[in-house]
Amino acid sequence: MQRSRKTKIIATLGPASSDYEVIRKLFEKGVDVFRLNFSHGSYDEHKKRYEIIRALEREKNHSIGIMVDLQGPKLRLGRFGSSQVFLQSGESFRFDSDESDGDETRVYFPHEDVLSACEVGQDILLDDGKLRLSVRDKGKGYVDTQVLIGGALSSNKGVSFVGSSILRSALTEKDQADFAFAMTLDVDWVALSFVQRAEDVERVRAMLPSGCCTHILTKMENQLAIDNLESIIAVSDAVMVARGDLGVELPPEVVPIQQKRIIRMCRRMGCPVVVATHMLDSMVHAPSPTRAEASDVATAVYDGADAVTLSAESAVGRYPVESVRMMERIIMSVEGDSGYRSVMESWHPPPQPTMADAISLSAAHAATTLQAAAVVTYTESGSTARLASRERSVVGILGITTKKTTARQLSMVWGVYCVIAKALRSVNQMVEEACQVALKEKIASIGDVVVITAGIPFGTAGSTNMMRIARLKALDKVKRP
Repeated sequence: MQRSRKTKIIATLGPASSDYEVIRKLFEKGVDVFRLNFSHGSYDEHKKRYEIIRALEREKNHSIGIMVDLQGPKLRLGRFGSSQVFLQSGESFRFDSDESDGDETRVYFPHEDVLSACEVGQDILLDDGKLRLSVRDKGKGYVDTQVLIGGALSSNKGVSFVGSSILRSALTEKDQADFAFAMTLDVDWVALSFVQRAEDVERVRAMLPSGCCTHILTKMENQLAIDNLESIIAVSDAVMVARGDLGVELPPEVVPIQQKRIIRMCRRMGCPVVVATHMLDSMVHAPSPTRAEASDVATAVYDGADAVTLSAESAVGRYPVESVRMMERIIMSVEGDSGYRSVMESWHPPPQPTMADAISLSAAHAATTLQAAAVVTYTESGSTARLASRERSVVGILGITTKKTTARQLSMVWGVYCVIAKALRSVNQMVEEACQVALKEKIASIGDVVVITAGIPFGTAGSTNMMRIARLKALDKVKRP
């Protein structure tokens, strides 16, 4: 099941993609990681999808990553008395602490701390920015606004305070319950929504059960997160450019700039980075994307993202399988372009003065010089494979690990194809096994060269300190130690 591309695909499961056959087709067409969005659906529904993925993993004998995405403290309106109200431009509208149903003049807003912290003159966006209001007055338990851009509005729509610097916990009571349930499923990734500072990530990491290897992906969705970008990346296992909510808080023209900035900083710091939201949005209803959407996916690939994401397209869309197929076609088209290599080589993150960085950089150079079939990395925690991935070498990366969780987590990392093997006892055994696995997985052929990196002593995470170069021989001619 080795893919013919290096950029990975994440797909969200939902009502359109909940049965075994659809999930199987999504995987076969290119999905590397499945996302379970806890903003929607019941625990029973998510558990069923989880079990299908794990059954498929056993059937295909190929590691599949599973990500749980927590809803986070998204601000939402209360309920209206009718299914929909219409706010007229120029009219007044109040947010207050009265829990009764709202109408065209007011609505309940269950976040008094936010009401008290907002400022006169501050703009408020509703329903992902479709409506815009401006704060005109405030008092105890209420905020009065003027509607700048009106429109239809219904219950529980999202609210965003432009330029807000209100610190709020990244975990609600619902998130804490969802997190506890996710731990019972032994998922590979937990995605945190509306993170504002590094402390939010560290708090969740402290909640992981003893011995748990689940990784944390931090979603960049607000101005405070952008302001604290470097410190957040430093404590995250991966980062997502969540452009939907980020595009509500920031001006549209700024989002592409921040996307490139986040990707570049993640590469510099050796942190996998994912681009998400509205990538092929028209395929929710249409069998093909717009040219702009295809260009959007291509841009993320040219920027060097580790993975790109399908959200509504695969969760509730009419064409989930076609969306995956289209995304793979776009990725392969870009990666087959000679200009793609030029872009990857035009900027290279400076190596840190560590032995692991020196070995990884040397391995990439050796593989290119020798036209090797692969860089083979022995990795316990995944750090060796991630360092090899950061080089964005033209040569593919074969990760070998003893840990199933590590193999699943590396399914999100650019260029890494990971297999599970037994623990090693010697350097000779390491070289022999690297050659055998490369042959078995059809990554290399007899006579090809592979470049091998590992850490001595074996089994010690983050200890990459050795490189070997081997030429593959017929399996029956390889001597065992």
